[in-house]
Amino acid sequence: MINTETLARAIAQGRGAEPADLVIKDVGLLDIVSGDVTTTDIAMCGDRIVGTYETYNGEAEIDGRGLFAVPGFIDTHLHVESSLVTPAEFDRCVLPHGVTTAICDPHEIANVLGVDGIRYFLDASETTIMDLRVQLSSCVPSSDFETSGARLTVADLLPFRDHPQVIGLAEFMNFPGVLAADDPEVLDKLAAFQDGHIDGHAPLLRGRDLNGYLAAGIATDHETTSAAEAREKLRKGMVILIREGSVSKDLQALAEVLDENTSSFMCLCTDDRNPLDIAEQGHLDYMIRTLIDLGRPLHHVYRAATWSAARAFGLSDRGLIAPGRRADIVLVEDLEACAVRTVISAGRMVNDDLFAERREIAPVGLDSVKTQTMSASDFEIAGAAGSVPVIGVEPGRIITAHRQMHVASDGNRRMADAGRDIAKVAVVSRYEANDNIGRGFVTGFGLKRGAIASSVAHDAHNICVIGVDDDDMAVAVNRLTEIGGGFVVASGGRVVAELALPLAGLMSLGSFESVRADLVPLREAARSLGCTLEEPFLQVAFLALPVIPHLKITDHGMFDVDRLTLVDT
Repeated sequence: MINTETLARAIAQGRGAEPADLVIKDVGLLDIVSGDVTTTDIAMCGDRIVGTYETYNGEAEIDGRGLFAVPGFIDTHLHVESSLVTPAEFDRCVLPHGVTTAICDPHEIANVLGVDGIRYFLDASETTIMDLRVQLSSCVPSSDFETSGARLTVADLLPFRDHPQVIGLAEFMNFPGVLAADDPEVLDKLAAFQDGHIDGHAPLLRGRDLNGYLAAGIATDHETTSAAEAREKLRKGMVILIREGSVSKDLQALAEVLDENTSSFMCLCTDDRNPLDIAEQGHLDYMIRTLIDLGRPLHHVYRAATWSAARAFGLSDRGLIAPGRRADIVLVEDLEACAVRTVISAGRMVNDDLFAERREIAPVGLDSVKTQTMSASDFEIAGAAGSVPVIGVEPGRIITAHRQMHVASDGNRRMADAGRDIAKVAVVSRYEANDNIGRGFVTGFGLKRGAIASSVAHDAHNICVIGVDDDDMAVAVNRLTEIGGGFVVASGGRVVAELALPLAGLMSLGSFESVRADLVPLREAARSLGCTLEEPFLQVAFLALPVIPHLKITDHGMFDVDRLTLVDT
């Protein structure tokens, strides 16, 4: 809470009675309400904007000539763990792209470590330069058809509810449980957060089922993948978060919906985006420039990235460059290109010295990947030749098709078929609770040889491996266990590329630059196996997510999401 002395200083500086702490001089200020651009000064006192559309003197001044000022960007839904780096490195990687507020759901680490994972993120959120807000993970595990490292009840979540960085309840992935309304655990969580924000997760949900889901008090959704679906959800009062991650890419499909009528009810998010894609394309800055390039009205795009996001998540102190608001400001060289030059976070110039002031947070979950030693026989699938269910991967989507395809057999073992793009897929339990292995088939990767394995496998984060050679699948899984989790590419009985992610088997202990550099040979190694996907590793990770239609796989086996049942392979 602001004290009276600071408040008095802010008032005096706003009136021009004393020099402001920091002033941006002669900058083109974009009004996200009207779309006007006006050359003005912007004055700040501490972490608060105190003056606009007037002339000010400052103790420190920034020359804004030739630049444009827009509010700091707000990523409304993401999983820091999917950036493959710690919250501190995520901060250093993403804040220079203009993202001054990030709303995260730590359910990846929560599925591995439970409340200790949530506590780790809350501790980290108190040290980052960006404002890292936390939603409390609602569905750990996301399904009873998988083995997870933890189970969180409402009693586990409530002690964190009043933490200053907590907004509310994270994406409620168990939409079948919401609609059934017969599970006390589901209803207890929803009831406990009725007076706060409840984030949604409603892929393909329409009609009366959508009405029922919204009746539970759920407000936002990032799983919308078509314009028609978005328009129905908007009509029914749901705020739509346009998503563009490393795998899930919905921006092109939803861009047409964002206009002067809807921009106050639409926001932007990345969900899952890795450092290599951030380096090559950008973060929310990439989404903004792409939407503008697609013809969306410029100031409405910036509105969705800022004020609309703040409003949707109850962050009333930000989202506008106006007196009394939090001093989160992005200076860009070109509004259409969203070319970020300088970022100000809570009145502080973002630079290396500012990052160096942060307190370090000790890593957790460094010994969380526990699997038995695998052999080729562990990946054999018994059965004669015939038609079997096959997961159909679609590039840029985490929704997978439920296909029936004919597979060959050597008499009593069903075989992968590289010539027809049919690979094996297996999920190996990484937890001491059991030694489960789910086995099946997948198409869409284009593998001609070898195997790819990942301990990032949403949401329980067991080990997921695909391959056309059983020996290579075993090599990849065994190496993952040795390095404490990560990504491995194997071919010809040896490891050809790897990235260690020892923090809960999800995040690197290195810099985002080192992770970015390591992802380059990993992708090259995957392509050398014949893989045709732009981002194969996160695509592997989403094969195991049993709350996204239509066919998935867990350590229990192949899972029909539409019918909520395991299927034979």
